[in-house]
Amino acid sequence: MDESRTEHIAQLAELIKDVEVAMFTTRGVDGRLYSRPLGTQQVAFDGDLWFATAADSPKVAEIALDPRVNVAYASPSKNTYVSVAGVARIIDDRAKVEELWSPAMKLFFPGGPDDPSLRLIHVRAETAEYWDGPGTLLGSALSFVLSAVQDEPARLGDNGFIDLR
Repeated sequence: MDESRTEHIAQLAELIKDVEVAMFTTRGVDGRLYSRPLGTQQVAFDGDLWFATAADSPKVAEIALDPRVNVAYASPSKNTYVSVAGVARIIDDRAKVEELWSPAMKLFFPGGPDDPSLRLIHVRAETAEYWDGPGTLLGSALSFVLSAVQDEPARLGDNGFIDLR
């Protein structure tokens, strides 16, 4: 892995690390875009994102039809927003399920890691765009005040595009 890709992955990992729920977007069989909240499995981000789903979920058919997806993360408390575009695939691998299993998953899969309907969605991130601003409304206000006092433009945040391909 080249150094800039490694740095970009580390940057994205830092931006999304505490965001537990993402909005996961697929293209439906009717051609429309569908977004729904999904809990990101808590593993170190290495360019791959993991989600749990049921085998009979519409997401499974949608990914089979068009594997291009978008995953959006929002942390209003940190004023950080990330949009990840990638390619998804459905995984039926009990060893990987065991590796990613968390007690919270039992709410959706009462049969535990051996639940026959449990599947994983693996997203290989290709690109990401992020917006990272001062952490709070107070931080934004303070930034404006300091810029007025110091005659320097306020740093309202950082916006960037990352290509992981």
